[in-house]
Amino acid sequence: MNKEMNMDQHTLVDAWQKQLPEYLNPGDSAQVQADGANPQGLRIHINAAGHQFFSFDFQCSYMDPREIRVELVDVERDGQTIAEDSVQIQELTGDYVRHIHECAQALSPMTNP
Repeated sequence: MNKEMNMDQHTLVDAWQKQLPEYLNPGDSAQVQADGANPQGLRIHINAAGHQFFSFDFQCSYMDPREIRVELVDVERDGQTIAEDSVQIQELTGDYVRHIHECAQALSPMTNP
């Protein structure tokens, strides 16, 4: 039985914006925004550190107060969309999805009091 989230989207975005950088690699940066199409969703943009100029866009949706679904929306290199099937991109994507789940777990006292 799924419970509904009892947290407004603005508070959720603020909490994620503060917490997520703690789970990213040194030098990475993130922007968290509300998903306008989903009141229990977030859009997460991550700029990867390094000389490759990779950036990743994820859609994160709360299925219930404890569980999130994370989907890769786009990967860019130096502002240009690139294929997501290279080993390097797959590894980076997997790392970021894991970091997003770790952040959600850290925020669970707020989302599932």
